[in-house]
Amino acid sequence: MRTILLAVHVARDEALKIAATFAADLRAGGLDVRVLDNEAAQLRAAGLEATDVVAPDPGAAVGCELAVVFGGDGTILRAAELCRGTDTPVLGVNLGHVGFLAEADAEDLHDVVRGIVDRSYTVEERLTVDVAVTVGGEIVATNWALNEASVEKAARERMLEIVVEIDGRPVSRWGCDGVVCATPTGSTAYNFSAGGPIVWPEVSALLMVPISAHALFARPLVVSPDSTLAIEIVGGQSTGVLWCDGRRAADLPFGARVEVRKGATPVRLARLQPAVFTDRLVRKFDLPINGWRGAAERRQRGDA
Repeated sequence: MRTILLAVHVARDEALKIAATFAADLRAGGLDVRVLDNEAAQLRAAGLEATDVVAPDPGAAVGCELAVVFGGDGTILRAAELCRGTDTPVLGVNLGHVGFLAEADAEDLHDVVRGIVDRSYTVEERLTVDVAVTVGGEIVATNWALNEASVEKAARERMLEIVVEIDGRPVSRWGCDGVVCATPTGSTAYNFSAGGPIVWPEVSALLMVPISAHALFARPLVVSPDSTLAIEIVGGQSTGVLWCDGRRAADLPFGARVEVRKGATPVRLARLQPAVFTDRLVRKFDLPINGWRGAAERRQRGDA
């Protein structure tokens, strides 16, 4: 049997209702539905019948054809944790605000069901980063991220003193609120808010963006995917926190060193239809394009 894992933002009544309808449609199409046991009670109360209930642990998606997410980007990132390393792609149905990681909106539910039942979706792999924290030359923490790994100050009243390094060579020393090390996928997330560039998903690169740096040279950097980004906490007065996708944290004492590299394991995202990233960007950010007179539009209008 083909099995679909559901991950649902159960604190939202809308997500529960839509997930229940979606599961019923999948079962009518001959597919099994798997849910997470920490969401099962709310989903049953909403009328969802699941074939399988599993613990929300890494590997929960093993044996599933897809993981379908009902929520925002945060819920999709949670599902990515469950699916990473299992080859199970993630397909997001956006119930949040921008929802850059999502493939569809709630009103597209019929198309989502049809695409899954017919297997008319495609899968793309997104670059991730692997992160290692060392103190005194000893690795004290490892992690990974799909969007970004950020080093941030631990105390609101004190600036974080850091030295940043690319490929074993120092670049600059900053007093700042932190640094974002992002992937192209994450370029529209924290990186975007910090003033970093938007990078098209098919571009293979790593980004380093300072947050409120008190320095003459503190510009976003875009480097090779084979580069190693490093951040060392210096100055003796400040400590920091490492956040991976805003979900997993590690304390950074004075002297800690954070190294960020291209991840060994990508995250797989399912797409229902080919979509030009430019159009997604315009739609998600509601960018003004009135007056555009591109070649395709001219042909459609029959202009010379």
